[in-house]
Amino acid sequence: MRLTIILPTYNELENLRALAPILLGLPLELSLLIVDDNSPDGTGQLAEELARKSSGRIRALHRRDERGLGGAYRLGFREALNSGAEVVGQMDTDFSHPADRLPEMVSRLADADVVIGSRYVLGGSVDVHWPLWRKGLSRWANFYGRSILSLPIRDVTGGFRLWRREVIAAMPWERILSNGYVFQIETAYVAYRLGYRFAEAPIYFSDRTWGESKMNWRIQFEAAWRVWWVLTRYNDLHPLGGNSGK
Repeated sequence: MRLTIILPTYNELENLRALAPILLGLPLELSLLIVDDNSPDGTGQLAEELARKSSGRIRALHRRDERGLGGAYRLGFREALNSGAEVVGQMDTDFSHPADRLPEMVSRLADADVVIGSRYVLGGSVDVHWPLWRKGLSRWANFYGRSILSLPIRDVTGGFRLWRREVIAAMPWERILSNGYVFQIETAYVAYRLGYRFAEAPIYFSDRTWGESKMNWRIQFEAAWRVWWVLTRYNDLHPLGGNSGK
């Protein structure tokens, strides 16, 4: 099963240097697609260097005038499908998503179309060093989004995901406009409306190793009100023929 992992990057030089060999060392037919947003710290140049030495297992894309998670993933999904990927993965480069859980997540695709590395199923957890307010905010955000959208998953904001090729190909990307963390909620909801099946694999979500988090209060506020926007935007979507996720 050919798996392409998309790694959106902005100032992730040290993280990318350490993570790439770990991912390539997994017992999977895996390649990496690095989408760099013109990082001033040299991440893009490192991505090119890694690609040259990878025997075709790493590709680097560069966005010069754009920023944002959603746009990076939209570009990455398109390129991954064009290169023949059978499964496309989303993953942060900051070591918050445990690479060693990928084989288990791949195995769960036997009975699912989308697999989420989940903090909020049995066996999952978040960084023990998180303050109580951050743990509470994360749980509330997931409860909020899950309840409003009636999603059958526990970790609706999680960004550690595997998608079968056919799900990515069926998504109406011209309508999916979110460019922040609500992108994760919107794409999950669209896949749910189209009838695709979800599974969740427990993960331990640790804080980033190097660098600073991109999360801020503006992004959190945007995500809160845009959940209602997502709810009303896709009333016309229905399960595609043969899907049994709803």
